[in-house]
Amino acid sequence: MVEPTRINPADVRARMQSGRGTLLVCAYEDEAKFKRARLEGAISFQSLQSRLPSLPKETEIVFY
Repeated sequence: MVEPTRINPADVRARMQSGRGTLLVCAYEDEAKFKRARLEGAISFQSLQSRLPSLPKETEIVFY
């Protein structure tokens, strides 16, 4: 397993805009909290769980 690393918001934005397979995930399991804390382009933790089996292994997942 790869150890998680911290990256700054500007790097996340650049990775998201580059189309290089970065997925931004809000770590709240509660949908109401997700809706309040949602960033542009982010998906919910529940959505990640349902999509996980079909994601390519090289997909970079960034949690906030």
